[in-house]
Amino acid sequence: MTDATADEDALVRLLGPTRAVLFDFDGPVCDLFGGTSTRDVAEEVKRVARRYWGTLDPDVSACADSHGILLRLRDMYDRPSPRPRSRRPLELAEGIVAQQEARAVGRATPTPYVADLVDALLDLGMRLVVVSNNAAEPIRTYLETHGLDTKFERIFGRDQDDARHMKPDPHCIKRARQYLELPAASCLMVGDQLTDLKAARSAGTCFLGYTRDEGRAEGMRQDGADFVVSSHLTVLAGARKLLGSGASRRVM
Repeated sequence: MTDATADEDALVRLLGPTRAVLFDFDGPVCDLFGGTSTRDVAEEVKRVARRYWGTLDPDVSACADSHGILLRLRDMYDRPSPRPRSRRPLELAEGIVAQQEARAVGRATPTPYVADLVDALLDLGMRLVVVSNNAAEPIRTYLETHGLDTKFERIFGRDQDDARHMKPDPHCIKRARQYLELPAASCLMVGDQLTDLKAARSAGTCFLGYTRDEGRAEGMRQDGADFVVSSHLTVLAGARKLLGSGASRRVM
C-alpha cells in the first residue's frame, strides 16, 4: 500500500523549487475525446492526401490516429519522390484535425481536481502554461469556457506548419521556457504520455506523470519520471502541504 504521507513529502520536494508548471492539455487538464477513436479523422486526411499525391506510403495508409497521421504525412512529404509533392495536403490535414479538436472541446470533461490544483499552484506563486500537441485555438476555447483562461499565461500548441515539432520533440516546451525566461530545473511538466516525458527530458525540465494506466505509469517510472500519480488529488495534497509550510511566493 502506498504511504500517502510519503507521497506528499515527495511532492513537496518536487514542487518546492518549481516556479512554473507546464500542463499538457488532453489528459492533465481535460478528457478531450472521452475515449473516442480518432480513426475517422485519420481516414478523412488520407482521402484528401490521395487526391493530391495518389498512392500513399504504407505507414501513412496504416495510420489510424489523428496526430499520428499529421506526422506520417509530413514524413512522406519529406521523402524523395519522382515528382515534387504539393504542400496542400499538409495544410488541409492540419485544418481537418484542428476542426476535430474544436468539436471535441464542447464535449470535453475536466480532469478531476484540476481546477483546485491550478488554484493551489497559483497560490504558491507558480506560473502556469499549456504545452500541447493539440491546436492552440481549441485549447483557448476550452479554457475560456471553464474559467481557466486567466489562470494560464500562455498556450503553446501544435506548430501548424510542421508536425515534426509535436512531442516527443521538445519544441513546445522550449518555446514555453523561452517565454517564461526560467531555468529548466525550475520548470515542471505535467503529462500523461511517454512522449511527454521524452519531450520534458529533452528540454531539461522535471516531469510529473499523470496516468491511470498502471503499465504506462511503470514505463514512466522506468524512464525517469520525477513522480507519477493517478489523480491530481495526490498532487493537490502535496501543494497544500507546501502552502501550509508558508511557501507561498505569489507576487501581487
